[in-house]
Amino acid sequence: MTQTHLLHDLLSASAASRGSATALTHGERHLSYGELLRQVNGFAAALIDLGVGRSERVGVFLEKRFETVVSCFGASAAGAVFVPVNPILRPLQIGHILRDCNVRVLVTSPQRLPALLDTLAECPDLRHVILTDEPGAISVPDGLSLNGFDDLVKTGVGSPHRVIDTDVVSILYTSGSTGKPKGVVLSHRNMLLGAKSVAQYLENGPQDVLLAALPLSFDAGFSQLTTAFHVGARVVLLNHVLAQDVLKSVVKEGVTGLTAVPPLWIQLSQLKWPESVTGHLRYFANTGGRMPQETLGQLRAHFPKSLPYLMYGLTEAFRATYLPPEWVDHRPDSIGKAIPNSEVLVLRADGSPCDADEPGELVQRGPLVALGYWNDPERTAERFRPLPAAAGVRDAGVVIPEMAVFSGDVVRRDAEGYLYFIGRRDEMIKTSGYRVSPAEVEEGLYATGLIAECAAFGQADVALGQAIVAVVTPPVGQLDVDVNALLRECRNRLPVYMVPRRVEVRTGSLPRNPNGKIDRKVLASEIIPD
Repeated sequence: MTQTHLLHDLLSASAASRGSATALTHGERHLSYGELLRQVNGFAAALIDLGVGRSERVGVFLEKRFETVVSCFGASAAGAVFVPVNPILRPLQIGHILRDCNVRVLVTSPQRLPALLDTLAECPDLRHVILTDEPGAISVPDGLSLNGFDDLVKTGVGSPHRVIDTDVVSILYTSGSTGKPKGVVLSHRNMLLGAKSVAQYLENGPQDVLLAALPLSFDAGFSQLTTAFHVGARVVLLNHVLAQDVLKSVVKEGVTGLTAVPPLWIQLSQLKWPESVTGHLRYFANTGGRMPQETLGQLRAHFPKSLPYLMYGLTEAFRATYLPPEWVDHRPDSIGKAIPNSEVLVLRADGSPCDADEPGELVQRGPLVALGYWNDPERTAERFRPLPAAAGVRDAGVVIPEMAVFSGDVVRRDAEGYLYFIGRRDEMIKTSGYRVSPAEVEEGLYATGLIAECAAFGQADVALGQAIVAVVTPPVGQLDVDVNALLRECRNRLPVYMVPRRVEVRTGSLPRNPNGKIDRKVLASEIIPD
């Protein structure tokens, strides 16, 4: 039996036992485990031939397709680090990510490359661009080589770098509370044990067909691959525009497991589903925010035989909790208990455990806790801290400190050990399944040149979790703001999920807190929800 210690070992093990079984489906195309492993090993060898060093970063800016999966797992097999970039990001955010983690190789497509050319010229560490198809007349900035994906995979012969399970395998970028996206550093061990934990409580097996509807740059999105590969299941790659696309794919492919975020579930709940779906959809799982009870009820009416799994987690520690399906009716507001091979604590400010029903900070320990934020010691020290002795979970004789992730989320635990989400301590906005930095939205607003001051914050919204609201003031010498023009510029500069849903115009200076900063909390309290 093939042992699995590194991320790409998941493929090796399944290929050894189920080589002819289908691993991936994309449209009308299928890829077996044996062929997928061959391409992954070929891409790994190609990276070595290009001179990619141990733990150097490989950026992957693609929609969901075979080459996306091959690139990520091929980077792992080479001993490099893959950085999946959300395909809906704009050049401003993409450039930050490529520069921030010193990406050496970028995998993208001829359709996506032209919009990146100016950005790539400002990435001094980038050496190679790998295109999925023929580039045509496209040329890249000086100092970059342009390579074809298929040619590299066929000709690669290099030997991979040696790595161990605590080495870095991926960096996933998520919005930070102070502005630019921050890179969450994940080890082979983080991702491998995360896959095994999820597969355990979802009871996944080789008969499963999982639909990858979420971006692969999300930990929950990429988890559809790792969970499936661990058990030898099939993954259907879907780039959907409409919720109806998801429904059609579930029906066509006989999907047995579907994971989505609340905004998508709300849309799916409003569709007319064929009765046959409940015969093969074994479970549906929610992540990225609380699912409205009305939506959950509608989904259960559509899929009366399907098991609902309500999950909570954060990129810094993969998953934290899940609510078993048999408890959904009894504790519909709970986020459940800790997932396998992880422990969730509720601590006071002094590090001691909270009593039953006493609010405290959710702190997660165990092998799923990430390695911190890339090249950001200050923010890493804020979120990843030694587990305090007052928590009472480690023997005093253990000298080396254990690092835990302090989530910033306030929760309570009832007498039976079930957890309930109360709120966040910071100002991060949770919208459409994304954690969005108010500062990053504000940066986009200021960049338009159409305002003087602004503040962004989240406001409760049934469909989105939170809707982004922006309060702005006119430029000096003007009496008003052209809101339509402002939003058009925002759509050009920001991903769609960061564009404010509501803009309020005020005159004069916005309120300040004692530190002289614009006071988002005061403004949020003054805005009446729609």
